[in-house]
Amino acid sequence: MNAYADTSFLVSLYTPDANSSRAALWMSSFRTAMAITPFGELELTNALEQRLFRKEIIARNAQEAYRAFQHDLDAGIYSPIPMPAAAYGRARQLSRQHTATLGSRTLDILHVATALVLGAEAFCTFDTVQAKLARAAGLAVTPARRRGERPPGRHGGGSQG
Repeated sequence: MNAYADTSFLVSLYTPDANSSRAALWMSSFRTAMAITPFGELELTNALEQRLFRKEIIARNAQEAYRAFQHDLDAGIYSPIPMPAAAYGRARQLSRQHTATLGSRTLDILHVATALVLGAEAFCTFDTVQAKLARAAGLAVTPARRRGERPPGRHGGGSQG
């Protein structure tokens, strides 16, 4: 399966929050390299730095997250690829189709557009607002919420902001 991870998923994977165990469990069953663009890496970096700013983590946690991500990158868990130029046109199209009804933010649209252009079958997110856009665009959203589980806040437990 070809999957794309947004920032909320990656932050939960590399720093402790309410969704960390679900992110780790999902990744443990994933068997192919996941594409990561410079945009995705920038978003992860900025989200970690925002968590520091908000005092949700300490500097040691951020350094551990950076090391763990780099280790996974070196181990082939992620496949670094350039940001596809076609993602911007697809993002404009998604904006015209969905922003008036969903209130999508530009970076959320760009994540979903990138996933679509890369041919992702699944979109990994804990961001409930972004998940709506991904579903509207035809992507399967994972990890699925557990039956009876209340949806988390905007970014699903202390991720990017």
